[in-house]
Amino acid sequence: MDEYDYDLYDEEPYLIVENREGSSIGPFIIGLALGAGIALLMAPQSGEETRRDIADKVSRAKDAARDAVSELGDVIGNTLEEAREKVETGVESAREAVDVRRRRVHTAVEAGRVAARQARADLELRLAESKAAHIES
Repeated sequence: MDEYDYDLYDEEPYLIVENREGSSIGPFIIGLALGAGIALLMAPQSGEETRRDIADKVSRAKDAARDAVSELGDVIGNTLEEAREKVETGVESAREAVDVRRRRVHTAVEAGRVAARQARADLELRLAESKAAHIES
């Protein structure tokens, strides 16, 4: 049985911080709300002043959220437009490649037809010569 030195391990909780790429709208709004709440608790004001401050902070938060949503909409719109352009470019490239290959196949088929006609004509000529030689002999 293995023995462990439990003194090496502390029982303190660990804090794990994750860095996620993407929009920071959610954390921004949460930070805004927390900041407003702390400001209200820390500043001694009359009820009227507090209500006015709350209304002002709510208005600013709404404006910030509206701006963030608008910005996010612009980013999404731009991303979709770029994706659409890439798809269109890819489709156009594929169409051009198919058209080139179609023309090559058509050319090859036509060359095959010409070669087949020539081979048939040669074969008919040889057959006629063979018959003529057979009749003469």
